[in-house]
Amino acid sequence: MSFKKSPYKNRFPHKTREHCHEKNLLALVVSSSLLLSACSDHSSTSSSAPTADATAPGAPGNSSVWAYAGKTGIGTSFEQYTNSAYSDSGASGIVSKVWFSIAQGVLTETMYGLIHEAQLQEMQFFIKGHDFLDEEKKDTISTIEYLKTDARGRPQSLAYKIVNKDKDGKYEIEKHIFTDPDSQSLMMRVVFRAFADGITPYVYVNPAIANTGSNDSASFSNGVWTATDGNSSMSLKTSAAVVQSTVGFEGVSDGISEVKQTGALTNIYSTTGASKGNVAFTLQMPAVKNGESAQWDLALGFGKNPTESAAAAEKTLTTGYEKVLAHYNGDGDAIGWQDFLQSLPALEKLSATATDGGKLLYTSAMVLKAQEDKTHAGAFIASLSNPWGDTKSAEKSATGYKAVWPRDFYQVAMAMLALGDTESPRIAFEYLQQVQASEKIAGYSGTPGWFLQKTHVDGEPEWVGVQLDQTGMPLMLGWRLWKEGILSDAEISSWYQKMLKPAADFLVNGGAVKIMWNDTTIKPPYTQQERWEEQQGYSPSTTAAIIAGLVSAADIATQAGDAEGAKKYLAAADKYSSELEARTYTTAGSLTGEQGNGNYYLRINANEDPNDKGALDTRNAQTVGDESQVIDGGFLELVRYGVRAANDAKILETLPEYDNLKLPDLLRTKYEFTFAGVEGMFPGWRRYGIDGYGEDLITGLGYVEANNSTQGRGRVWPFFTGERGHFELQLAKTDSNVDIEKLRNTYVKAMELFANEGMMLPEQVWDGVGSNAAYNYQIGEGTNGATPLAWTHAEYVKLLRSYSDGKVWDRNASTEARYVK
Repeated sequence: MSFKKSPYKNRFPHKTREHCHEKNLLALVVSSSLLLSACSDHSSTSSSAPTADATAPGAPGNSSVWAYAGKTGIGTSFEQYTNSAYSDSGASGIVSKVWFSIAQGVLTETMYGLIHEAQLQEMQFFIKGHDFLDEEKKDTISTIEYLKTDARGRPQSLAYKIVNKDKDGKYEIEKHIFTDPDSQSLMMRVVFRAFADGITPYVYVNPAIANTGSNDSASFSNGVWTATDGNSSMSLKTSAAVVQSTVGFEGVSDGISEVKQTGALTNIYSTTGASKGNVAFTLQMPAVKNGESAQWDLALGFGKNPTESAAAAEKTLTTGYEKVLAHYNGDGDAIGWQDFLQSLPALEKLSATATDGGKLLYTSAMVLKAQEDKTHAGAFIASLSNPWGDTKSAEKSATGYKAVWPRDFYQVAMAMLALGDTESPRIAFEYLQQVQASEKIAGYSGTPGWFLQKTHVDGEPEWVGVQLDQTGMPLMLGWRLWKEGILSDAEISSWYQKMLKPAADFLVNGGAVKIMWNDTTIKPPYTQQERWEEQQGYSPSTTAAIIAGLVSAADIATQAGDAEGAKKYLAAADKYSSELEARTYTTAGSLTGEQGNGNYYLRINANEDPNDKGALDTRNAQTVGDESQVIDGGFLELVRYGVRAANDAKILETLPEYDNLKLPDLLRTKYEFTFAGVEGMFPGWRRYGIDGYGEDLITGLGYVEANNSTQGRGRVWPFFTGERGHFELQLAKTDSNVDIEKLRNTYVKAMELFANEGMMLPEQVWDGVGSNAAYNYQIGEGTNGATPLAWTHAEYVKLLRSYSDGKVWDRNASTEARYVK
């Protein structure tokens, strides 16, 4: 029995500090039990003796890939901050740094260490019968639910119950998945039910140690299956009486390959020897008789070496399912996910605004918090997934979306603030100094102040394009934290000097930039990349963030006693605002006749003339010879941040083109969806016309596999439904006849309907255009892009807050006062 206590008496007053003494005593007991683990081996393994050649052949095995990215669940233990950081030395004890994901009914990428460091690609069952061998993720019908919900069905932790039923009714697999807050490990309870004779389950584990899938070695000894790569190790232990097992190279000597060919596991290997590659474990579990069931606990432990990882797994099995789950949930005196939820004062109010009673809201709150690294507190990533991962090579380390983008980061911090969380947004803001360009960034020279495009959570640069909205947003975030009283006058003045002033100066002056491939000079508001990271020029959405950022900076400069700075920032913001339409609004656009009237905001303009129909850069294999053919929703950000009124003539003039259902599919952005059993049509929008970031129109293959096909097509992104919902709320303030309830039941409800069965909100959903042969998506279903996308969950939370408050949550009051008359 082991629990964590809060180091803050006021944070969770219903949890008692007296329990800390109990934990210390119990920790000694657990430590002692580990010394005796050889006498109490939970694996109870009776594996058959290895063959004469116990070293598996076939290195390196099949080429490795990542897993399906459409996650139906993610999870990790909730941990508390100790002095604005995560620390094993705090009163809460060990910080669990294990994250997992679920897709297609099976455990997929599981991370340990830093949040992007995958150690497992996949763990699933193969099921053998008299005349079949099923693969769990392909041959069953899967359902997922939360292990603990409140009386209204709202999830209370990120612990899952998955039930995978054979399509022919021969067996059923129930799995409970969560991590151990007191160990670097994951627990899975399996209840296997047989409804036919001759059913034999096999557990199949494909490690991907140290965030690569093809440099691993594997071994089995004393009831422990272990994979290693350098200074990273993963060990599997189980309570099951395993019949026999083997380790080997995936697709060659992994055991399952043999079962597929011969129907039996006869060649048993205990090690992959000195060879390295894409390794796997196969465990033959006891046969389950018709009408009976079996229950097994499995634990995956992680560490720097096999001793550490095996001890982590053993500790979890010793603690046991009930106690580990109770701590994970936060039952009794334990601090867990329920305590996090109870610390969010806005949850009940926002639940009343939701149309599902708060189920997606509670999920979103936990999903956002779960996507924070626990070595670098405040480092919130974009998604715990790798888009189209099951077709993306894992031969080399890659973060996918498990990285920091300041733009996505801003959305998350503002959503956490909307929930009433005052700690996470503040610590996130303080983290941003790690990803700001300066002499402290290895390999950087040039003008300081802008924020790096994409970094690892430890601040290591990965992508280095200059996106000026990602420099405006930290200024807006700091301003908001100050206005909400989370940062004091003295604190915001201090942050002005060390982080915000250089950012604001860069938005005024720009300057030379040199890092990795990027050697350029930036002249704001011309941005090297806009919010879709693909085009250079003058962008309405980028300019909106720049202007709001500079107005925020002026307020902060005034507070810090820098009157000249404040004057400079406002002058630049005014100039950018006055020139906005001349640079980004066309009066001679190509969308005419049924397509429009030629007057609208462009997605982006590559030069000073929005009427010249200039070419854009080729991106995602899509060639754009006329920038005025491309519409996107970026102009709505001008309203969101207070740069333009919702009823501004040019804003309203752009809506018909943006919403035009008669545009050819190549150019069209808006689509409408229906959902079974739900009355009404629900709107969704693509990023922009001529978007190639998605499935291939002809083959149906995903973006990675199609390899930048000229027929690639980006799909509908659900968070645009939220963006439009925010705009419509603001526009309603100009018309007292607008039915706010109707708006809520359109935009809030649509986002809820876009969530999958695990209530994960995706990056993109299938909109029914083109071939569906590769994936067989349902209309409105999340694709194999990133799910859950933090930005989408954040947009949903903020939409609820906006409708609850009756005003747009992101709206910058100082900016609105200056430009909306």
